[in-house]
Amino acid sequence: MTTGLRTAHLGEVPLLWAEPAGAVARPLVLWLHAFSWTKEEVARQLSDLAARGFVAVSWDLPQHGERGSETPEEIRLRVRSDLRRHFWPILAQAVEEVPAIVDWAVAHFDVRPNVAIGGVSMGGDIAVAAAGIDRRIDRVAAVLATPDWLRPGSIEPQGTADEVQWGLYRRFDPLTNAGHYSHCPEMLFVCGGEDRQVPPEGAGAFADLLGDMYAKRHRRLAIAREGGIAHRFTPWMWAEAMAWFEAGLAADLGPSR
Repeated sequence: MTTGLRTAHLGEVPLLWAEPAGAVARPLVLWLHAFSWTKEEVARQLSDLAARGFVAVSWDLPQHGERGSETPEEIRLRVRSDLRRHFWPILAQAVEEVPAIVDWAVAHFDVRPNVAIGGVSMGGDIAVAAAGIDRRIDRVAAVLATPDWLRPGSIEPQGTADEVQWGLYRRFDPLTNAGHYSHCPEMLFVCGGEDRQVPPEGAGAFADLLGDMYAKRHRRLAIAREGGIAHRFTPWMWAEAMAWFEAGLAADLGPSR
């Protein structure tokens, strides 16, 4: 049983969340929407998570929803005209917002200190990078996402970047900041086997890079692929992400650490 969807604002950031009924401390999941979507477009996933015992929170990411002035088609045309110049700043700003969202949720709800995060496409990119800057995050489910902001092999032109954008890349790109993940948050990449917009090879390169470190800590960094699927969010992908979150539920509901 859940208490339904609710809204609030944290400064300029509009929030949407669902929570299970009851007063016991519960695990927290941040679930982030895809590029050109809004928080309302992940409302069903928030409700699904709450039905399984999670406090599930999302928000309109920078330049999206209540924080944007463009239609979905307009933002797609503008950002895809030069992905590195326009997309990297959205990723970076959203990553920087995550610790404040976690602070708000911890203060607002009776939640466990351990945090899970995930999202679809852009939301998954942000989730992976955020896990590298906030060590409270110990579980990630990134769907149709990549830890490699350069996206080699993508069918989309990646554009150019000036020194400002390259500075954001050097600061936040997961693949070039392996040291950010020394706390080994457990991560799952759920990929389309035929995705050439966000090639799954990026997840494989990340797993290879961090494999020894994760093995020594007995932590999981996993990749699941749905065959025959390109860049499309499917029910199978959502089931894989929920199962990943639920795999950590028993530990999160145990004694506080």
